[in-house]
Amino acid sequence: MYAPPSSPDAERADGSTVRIGALVPLTRPGWVEAGRHLLAGLELAVGEVNDAGGIAGRPLELVVRDTAADPQRAAAAVAELAHLGVAAVAGEYHSVVARAAAAKADALGLPFLCSSAVLDALTEEPTDWVARLAPAQSHGWRSYADFLLGAGHRRIAVATEPSVYWASGTRILRDYLAPRGGTVVELDVRTLAPTAVCDELVNNRATALLLLTGFPEPAVSIVTSVRRDQRLAELMIGAPAGQPEFAEWAALLGDDSVAIPFLRYLPQRLSPLGVRVEAALRARLAQAPSFVAFEGYDTVAVLADMLRSHGPDRARIAQSWSRVAVEGTRGQIRFSRVPGIGVWQWAWPPTQVVDRDPAGPDRFRVLHTTWEGTGAATTQIW
Repeated sequence: MYAPPSSPDAERADGSTVRIGALVPLTRPGWVEAGRHLLAGLELAVGEVNDAGGIAGRPLELVVRDTAADPQRAAAAVAELAHLGVAAVAGEYHSVVARAAAAKADALGLPFLCSSAVLDALTEEPTDWVARLAPAQSHGWRSYADFLLGAGHRRIAVATEPSVYWASGTRILRDYLAPRGGTVVELDVRTLAPTAVCDELVNNRATALLLLTGFPEPAVSIVTSVRRDQRLAELMIGAPAGQPEFAEWAALLGDDSVAIPFLRYLPQRLSPLGVRVEAALRARLAQAPSFVAFEGYDTVAVLADMLRSHGPDRARIAQSWSRVAVEGTRGQIRFSRVPGIGVWQWAWPPTQVVDRDPAGPDRFRVLHTTWEGTGAATTQIW
């Protein structure tokens, strides 16, 4: 790992702005809607920072690069942004892409605050150059497993594709559910057509099917087939990775989009800051903002606070994660070292299991929530 000395290249040559790089999936095969929400949050926060006087009187500038869900493209973007003199890099939604970006940022000695990727192993080795706002996958998916158990599900099937992210999720679910009487059966959607997935669900007497697959396909076709199979009328479909969060899900599936529980990272009630930001994001996006938009806003709020305290010095920023105490849209943000996770981690953002309401697909029902008190997380079924 390279740890450079304090460098003047963290500023533009004329010193007029302080620059942050932003990694966002804005084209396919990236999840474009997620990228649009993430960018909206980042840009809203940058605008507010500049309206309040910038960083010591200097404007904050966001330098955006489209990752298109491509790890190599993301790593190249980090190298380019480092050369351009950004003080830090922010963003990214896709976990595998964020992992490549984190590795490059660590190698170059460039602070990276990851907004929305959850894969536990964001870096191979512990590093001070990377921090993360989103909860680790193990935290969120265990909460989802608690929801499944509370709802009476013990025989669970996962429709899955090859991916480090999906494999990690399957392992987390299996390890958590097995000691509690649950079983997890994997259905490889590379070899099974949607109708064959339905047959396997019947043969395995599954009571829940989790979509650990890409969106829109094959997830949309699987949901459509399952919903139309009378043998599976009582089967619960779930999507812990959050596919139903975005409007495109409802637009493609219509009435079939509802009652599919997924994870999102919002509190039961937003703070006054969160309410104000929600209204501004809604106006910017012309639709209800997802939790990803709030993650984008909070990312810039954290980095702006660090830049005000330490200037655009990369090494000083990387040394100060442990001293962050910023009021974000979803609670106070602090970073700590969490066992088994090699980056500085906000432990933990509020976590919910929600679904689209059958009585109105544009509304969400909170089914289960996890929050942090003075000790272990507490859960409640709603």
